[in-house]
Amino acid sequence: MTATPESRHEEAPAAAAWTRGRVGLWLIGARGSVATAAVVGIRALAARLAPPTGCTTAGSAFTGVPLPGFDEIVIGGHDVSDVPLVRRAQLLAEAGMLPAPIVAGVRSDLAEVDAEVRRGHAATAHDESQASAILRLAADISDFRIRHSLAHVVVIDVSSTEALPADRPEFHDPELLAAALADPAQRVLPPSSVAALAAVESGSAYACFTPSAGLWLPALRTLADRRGIPYAGQDGKTGETLLRTVLAPMFTERGMHVRSWAGTNLLGGGDGATLADPAAVQSKLASKNRGLVSLVGDHVVAPLHIDNVPDLGDVKTAWDHVHAEGFLSTRITLQTTWSAYDSMLAAPLVIDLARLLSLADAAGQTGPLPAMGFFFKDPWGSDVHAFADQATALRSWATDTALSLAPEAISIGNAR
Repeated sequence: MTATPESRHEEAPAAAAWTRGRVGLWLIGARGSVATAAVVGIRALAARLAPPTGCTTAGSAFTGVPLPGFDEIVIGGHDVSDVPLVRRAQLLAEAGMLPAPIVAGVRSDLAEVDAEVRRGHAATAHDESQASAILRLAADISDFRIRHSLAHVVVIDVSSTEALPADRPEFHDPELLAAALADPAQRVLPPSSVAALAAVESGSAYACFTPSAGLWLPALRTLADRRGIPYAGQDGKTGETLLRTVLAPMFTERGMHVRSWAGTNLLGGGDGATLADPAAVQSKLASKNRGLVSLVGDHVVAPLHIDNVPDLGDVKTAWDHVHAEGFLSTRITLQTTWSAYDSMLAAPLVIDLARLLSLADAAGQTGPLPAMGFFFKDPWGSDVHAFADQATALRSWATDTALSLAPEAISIGNAR
């Protein structure tokens, strides 16, 4: 099913990678809240309707790193929803999440991007085998790359959280998996993994911004490594977990003993409804607590709740209560409250990942990118969770990657 690594960009025209309009961002869940916020943001930044506040790659540490400009990103995607992006953005503006003047300023751009959204693969789809679905989705991405003369395409999954699938032999053996995928009667992979294999099949860089399985099944990683693509994940670190990975090292570096760290998340909107499903929420709870345990130790008592409160809409509120022991066993208590539009925290991270994975692809990097752990709760290829350490690693990676790119290397001709 998957071509050889050497064929990845054979159909693309030979030209410099960082010319205008030449980098693609393909969003899985392209009409959802996170994707809509990212699309509005990219188009607003390209038109200079807003400053790049919240975009890490717009900071001084990335000056001189050859990242694609905001006006050099072409956007498309897959979704099972028929709600147009323009309407979706209007609804988010009415809810107070997106600024109405900016939505109005990029209205024509939203219609243009919406024309590039293709039908995704749903868990309930029974009209095609999963192998056929993977080839169909991959063809959409390849056609997008060719039509827009793109040097690189980055696929980012920002779709709704899925329940993690039960383990099965096919997840560990690419040949067994291929046989199961070809059987129309079987639904061996969740939709996020079908989308991930489509990214692999199209030879695109990939990031999983959700806690869904995505590419992180052993057989899928084997196929991605054979194809020679860069990939990153998992589960975007936007709010409560971001704060935890900043604060937890403070306790440990000062020799304090964290006894318990309890958290409650309240949210509404589509995410709240999705995470009200006990099966779907388990993957989110696991990824949120994994970094905390890594930072303070597996002795910590860490109850965590996510509750659907529909009237909150897209505003997410997180409360944390920390109990630690200090000198001579004295009690230390820390309580935090974090409240924000979670999609507006996620959108700049999606933009950053699109720019950085394009750079990795141009540099010929393959496999999981540990430095991208800066953006994730459960980073692939890295056991580092402390935010300051992750920030240092990301800056070093960007500088080193930029230095590795001789002018002749920033072209399609260097694709593997």
